[in-house]
Amino acid sequence: MSNKETTQKPPKMRGHGPMGGGPHGGHAPAEKAKDIKGTTKKLAGTLSKYKIAIIFVVIFAIGSTIFSIVGPKILGNATTEIYTGLMNKINGTGGIDFEKIGKIILFALGLYGVSALFNLIQSYIMAGVAQNVTYKIRNDLTQKINKLPMKYFDKRTNGEVLSVITNDVDTLSTGLNQSITQIITSVCTIIGILVMMLSISWEMTIASLLILPVSAVILKMVIGKSQKYFVKQQEYLGHVNGQVEEVYSGHNIVKVFGREEEAFKAFEKENLELYRSGWRSQFLSGLMHPLMNFVGNIGYVLVAILGGYFAVKGRITVGNIQSFIQYNKQFTQPIGQVAQISSTIQSMIAAAERIFEFLEEKEEVEDIKNPVSTEKINGNIKFDHVHFGYNPEKTIINDFNCEVKDGQKIAIVGPTGAGKTTMVKLLMRFYDVNSGAILIDGHNIKDFRRGELRKMFGMVLQDTWLYGGTIKDNIKYSRPEATDSEVIEAAKAAHVHHYIKTLSKGYDAMINEESSNISAGQKQLLTIARVILADPKILILDEATSSIDTRTEQQIQAAMDNLMKGRTSFIIAHRLSTIKNADLILVMDHGDIVEQGTHDELLAKEGFYAKLYNSQFEEVEE
Repeated sequence: MSNKETTQKPPKMRGHGPMGGGPHGGHAPAEKAKDIKGTTKKLAGTLSKYKIAIIFVVIFAIGSTIFSIVGPKILGNATTEIYTGLMNKINGTGGIDFEKIGKIILFALGLYGVSALFNLIQSYIMAGVAQNVTYKIRNDLTQKINKLPMKYFDKRTNGEVLSVITNDVDTLSTGLNQSITQIITSVCTIIGILVMMLSISWEMTIASLLILPVSAVILKMVIGKSQKYFVKQQEYLGHVNGQVEEVYSGHNIVKVFGREEEAFKAFEKENLELYRSGWRSQFLSGLMHPLMNFVGNIGYVLVAILGGYFAVKGRITVGNIQSFIQYNKQFTQPIGQVAQISSTIQSMIAAAERIFEFLEEKEEVEDIKNPVSTEKINGNIKFDHVHFGYNPEKTIINDFNCEVKDGQKIAIVGPTGAGKTTMVKLLMRFYDVNSGAILIDGHNIKDFRRGELRKMFGMVLQDTWLYGGTIKDNIKYSRPEATDSEVIEAAKAAHVHHYIKTLSKGYDAMINEESSNISAGQKQLLTIARVILADPKILILDEATSSIDTRTEQQIQAAMDNLMKGRTSFIIAHRLSTIKNADLILVMDHGDIVEQGTHDELLAKEGFYAKLYNSQFEEVEE
């Protein structure tokens, strides 16, 4: 609904957007959830429906890891056989047993093949689980939107709500798909490699583990230095994007006033800061790999020295030294993966928390046991001592009283923030009154089902809404079962039939998603045709002609006159010239009806309405 009472609406909450690039994997510092334990428990509850599939994922992930870990030890045996054969050949006591070596290699290849197969299976199963979870969550979120009260959306930006359904669900899906299997395989790999290394030599294992504290210190130092630059990079990336969007959305104005040079200088300043912070963050982040390699090479030197010493002593075979070096190289990889995946998990938990918060929001509850039928309603409306405030401690509608007979045209006028649109929201039960009552044909609107109550109303707003589809479908949106002839009659009554016939495909002409291929006036006429087709008992026209040129306004006014015949109509208007023929004009200021009467009666009083009307008349004269 078009809402002009911006001063009376609850404050918007700040939204959240997708995270940008950052260190170690290209992510910004992970956003943390407020209640990690509680959210994890809820997420586990959601995943419990797929526990059999997840058990298979765990089994296949463990199997894949075990088979891949055993491989280097088997290949080490092949190396030992080659070395032993060469020594025997040199000593003249034998040669290389290629058949035995071939069997060892084929066995190792078989293990790697089974490992790859198990990995493929667990990835396939986990992808199915992740997509099933996100499919269900998206459906739940979409259904939830339709059940939430309007006050929920008044407190939040559209971007925040959309971010939950898009960014947060995608983050959860990616996290589920990657994190769970990655954690399982990484933990199994660390444990498995540690066991295999200990089985070869506990002394060499301790020497390898000594490099871990050094790696941790280096990691902490580099991350500590780079993190602040990544944060700064994200900040200036936002500034640069904002600058580009702002300047190029108003590119014509920039050119008209010749401010291209200033716009470029402002952009260059922000871009330079982005360059500096980006260069430093990327340089420091890029140091990670060579530094970790350097520390790792120190570990290899220690292992090589110890391995050589033990080989000379006959305590270890050459093949085992080769296997150990491979294990030593692989050992740091899963540790790094766990460190990387931790930020993904934090983001996933934070996204899941916002999703669950959205799904747990209080819904509009239908608590009517014996609802009143809307079939025989005529449209007599009474506001009986209505009090209302968006915040309970601040009442903005004070003791509102008014009686409207069916078929009357009621105009509601007043300055911005007077409470005009708020009255319409109360009438349709987007909000409930704090005290008093709103009656339709003597029945409190709370005695109707909300859905049935709202079907009695037809609305034409200042901000028109059409969706991507044919003109016919857009008109039929209010009554999908309507026949083509009924659609045409509604279009004729709305004075838009002639325009539609001029289009090459007529009623089957497509409107694009932004409705940019149709003028504002024609959009308004199509929305009027949609309301005429619905045949509502009560009409609400909210600033319906405020942004239309005079000629189009005459067409729209004629269409609305057809629409209002025989219906109770509420007209919210700033242009007082459009409501001269209203049966009753309610003049509002700060939530109160300060005057009421016909146009001529109110002008004769020379009060608040007369001042409003004369000020507009003077503007037109000027």
